This record gives sequence, C-alpha cells and structure tokens, in this order.
Amino acid sequence: MDRPERVRHFTKVSDLSVEEIRKILKRAFKLKERPHADRSLTGRTVALIFSKPSTRTRVSFSVGVYQLGGMALYLSEQELQMRSSESLEDTARVLSRFVDAIVIRTFAQSDVDELAAHATVPVINALTDERHPCQALSDIFTFEERFPDSKGRTITYMGDGNNVAVSLAAAGALSGIDVCLGIPEEYDLAPALWEEIQGLAAAHGTRVWVERDPERAVETASAVYTDVWTSMGQERDQGKLQALQPYQVNRGLMSVAPWEAIVMHCLPAHRGEEITDEIMDGPQSVVFDQAENRVHVQKALLTFLLGGD
Repeated sequence: MDRPERVRHFTKVSDLSVEEIRKILKRAFKLKERPHADRSLTGRTVALIFSKPSTRTRVSFSVGVYQLGGMALYLSEQELQMRSSESLEDTARVLSRFVDAIVIRTFAQSDVDELAAHATVPVINALTDERHPCQALSDIFTFEERFPDSKGRTITYMGDGNNVAVSLAAAGALSGIDVCLGIPEEYDLAPALWEEIQGLAAAHGTRVWVERDPERAVETASAVYTDVWTSMGQERDQGKLQALQPYQVNRGLMSVAPWEAIVMHCLPAHRGEEITDEIMDGPQSVVFDQAENRVHVQKALLTFLLGGD
C-alpha cells in the first residue's frame, strides 16, 4: 500500500463525505467477516499518542493495526517532548518521518488540528474534549448492523451535549439517520457546534433536534444511546447529576420506546447512574457489540486514509 498523493486526516466526522463514510462502513463489514484477511499495513507503523487513560480506544487501534499486518507504537504524552520542549508543529514533522499514521487521544481539539496541519501522514482524532469521531463511525456501523434499513430511523441520545453527542449527531446527519438529543437545557451543545450540526443535517436532508422531555425523546427511537454524565478528568458535579437523573436509561424509560429499540453506550459506564444494570445487560443492549466494532471500523478507516481500496 503506497502513501496517498494527498494526505487525508480524520479530525472530525465531516472530514469524510457521505460516499466515503459508506465506503469505510462497507469495508468494515467485510473486515468483521474476515478479520485476518487484509494485511495491507504490512511493514507500516502507526503511532498512538495518548494523553488520557484508555481501554477500548488504545486496545482497538493496537489490535486493528496488528491484524492489518502493521505495528502500533504506543506513546504516552508524558514520554514525548511534545509541548514541553518541542512544539506540536515540530513533533508532527518528526513523527511524519518515522511513521505512516498518527492516532492521538488528547484534551484540546486545537492540538489535533495543529498536529494535522503540519503532519505529512494521516492524523486520526481518537478523542478530544470536543469530538469523538471514531466512536461515532462505529456507532453508525453498529446501528446499521442491527437495522439495515437505517435511513429515516432515529437514534436518541440521552445525557449532556458532550463530545460523543456532537460526533454522533454529525455522523447521523451524514448517514441518513435522524438524531434526537435528550438533553436538559443547561447542558446543550456549544452554540458553534450546534450550528455546525444543523448545517450538516440541512445539507443532507436529515434531522437533529433537542427534546427536553425524556419520554418524548425516546418514543420513536430505534436506538437509545447514553454516555457517562461525568467525563474523565472532571469532578463529579452533584448539580449536573441531579439535572440528568430524569434522563437515566432504565426500565421505565425503555418501556416508552418502541419494542425493537436497542440500547447503546460508548463505555465506560457508570452503572446505576446514566444506565441501570438490567438495561445494560438486558436483551436490548448492543453495548459490547459496539465496543468490538471499534476494531473493524478503525481498520477500515486506516486502510482508507492510507490509500487502500
């Protein structure tokens, strides 16, 4: 696999076109059927830069690169000179001479954007405080795996307007899936991000809307999705927990949703907080399928960015 003439990055969902998302997800379905059939990263190295602890993201990328025949090089930010004695620009230029792609999980979206601006190899956003695009692609894959007739269906997200909500809404808008955000008023998406999402939805004929009433939010949902209410590195805000309590995904809420509705969670879960055990471990849950699918979708993304078919 040769490097593409034009370097492509994946810093946010909308870096991909509708057609490119379809191509990646189609390839991911094939890779899931035959996980070891594609060895197109043989001889390639992918740097994994992590500023935060990680289970699914680190393991799924490491396993995915290995299954594709490549080597994943894990680099904690503390082990690099990035920002301490070397600029992000210089780090990007140096790593581009050593590796074939850079995956970064960090705090500021601006760090990912700056790295991508100066790297001459693909940069993949594995999570920032603002966006979680790899998770969103896997979410759409999981939803379509359960509902092949996904267009026009609705995923309802319950919680606050965090990075997962932003990227899920963007991915839905580009995939023909409506997204309802069950969010209390004081925890809406940032205005600039909301404007971006509404623009994507309008351009692609989908709907993204906010519903304050939890039961109304799920009554037409094909999937009910939730995430932790207190993200990694944030202190537990009791006021926030209280405001979000009515949005907990539990038996009562799911009894209002359609019978076929599935339950999604990007993990890790605070069981008993945003979701109850009986729902997370129940027959409607696809939570652990979601986690597994990170491997398949990220493999497809890597092969796309690195110039594969």
